[in-house]
Amino acid sequence: MMVMVWLSFKMYTRKFIHVGEIHIGARATEISTILGSCVAVCLYDRVNEMGGMNHYLVPLWNETGLQSPRYGNISIPRLIDSMLNIGCELQNIEAKLFGGANIIDVTHTDMMIGRKNILIAKEILRDYKIPIVAQDVGGEKGRRIMMRSDTGKVFLKYTKNGEQ
Repeated sequence: MMVMVWLSFKMYTRKFIHVGEIHIGARATEISTILGSCVAVCLYDRVNEMGGMNHYLVPLWNETGLQSPRYGNISIPRLIDSMLNIGCELQNIEAKLFGGANIIDVTHTDMMIGRKNILIAKEILRDYKIPIVAQDVGGEKGRRIMMRSDTGKVFLKYTKNGEQ
């Protein structure tokens, strides 16, 4: 007796984001990035099944020069606004946080940029009342992450020292 099995594979568009970039996957997209002390916020609307990710370098824009999504306090609200602009609703959005590693040996608290990046994300998400449902932050290892925009699932792999 022969049994046939049909496997269904969804075709994903792939998008790699760099520092200062934001990407919303309104269609099934695998959004990926590599993080050290930077942080990525992954947002997912569980009703509309759409997600997005940002990647920022430092927590606060110092109000000189252009407002850039390289800064957490610019990038996170822009990510949220982008989700709302494509039809997502704030009460349906949940967040996952990644990054913020202390990848260089520093003991001076003013130099702990990763920790500050994590704190600004948590503060802004709290202000918007967006729950953080998962996180892998801090530590001393970099991370390679990939989010599926249609499911909100995030896959993580730690990087070795100096690996990209």
